[in-house]
Amino acid sequence: MDTRIYQASSSEMFGSTPPPQNEGTPFHPRSPYGAAKVFAYWATVNYREAYDMFAVNGILFNHESPRRGETFVTRKITRAVARIKAGLQEHLYLGNLDAVRDWGYAPEYVEAMWRMLQHDEPTDYVVATGVPATVRQFTETAFAHAGLDWNTHVRYDAKYERPSEVDALIGDASKARELLGWKPAVLVEELARIMVDADVRQVEDQLAGATVRIDR
Repeated sequence: MDTRIYQASSSEMFGSTPPPQNEGTPFHPRSPYGAAKVFAYWATVNYREAYDMFAVNGILFNHESPRRGETFVTRKITRAVARIKAGLQEHLYLGNLDAVRDWGYAPEYVEAMWRMLQHDEPTDYVVATGVPATVRQFTETAFAHAGLDWNTHVRYDAKYERPSEVDALIGDASKARELLGWKPAVLVEELARIMVDADVRQVEDQLAGATVRIDR
């Protein structure tokens, strides 16, 4: 049996290491989640080297879609936009608006995962767009797409601040582009619009009593 193993690593492993981050960037996680991902990363490398297993680490930067959980900041924003547009809420409370992230579209990142497992040799890859955006920029784009002024509705709440902040995660996916032929098509502004449109449809369906369907 030709068993191939994909390990879901995370950009959170880089933590406070300055961007851009690639496969050679040192890890400095700033959360228990990031630290656990570092352990899983090295365990995968160890099994690959010790037992000649086809095991790869996909170091995926933030990958979003309308299926994203409602507590993650991107979905929290786009869901609030849809609810504010429908008159169901008035304000959105956020923490650090200056945090920088590299947001991409989840279906494209799944394709990158698949390509890693089709390659002749197992190795590790960063998957990212290389395009930085602040939480503020994502918020402004999402509200503007719905015809709303984000300044009117967004409020700061210190409880959403991280105890140890990750200031900037920006990936360099050159290796994935060169070895896998992978590159992203959907960048952050289009991603925000996709997610807002999906949440607007979902809220409209809920208000109409229709069955809610969440697209990709």
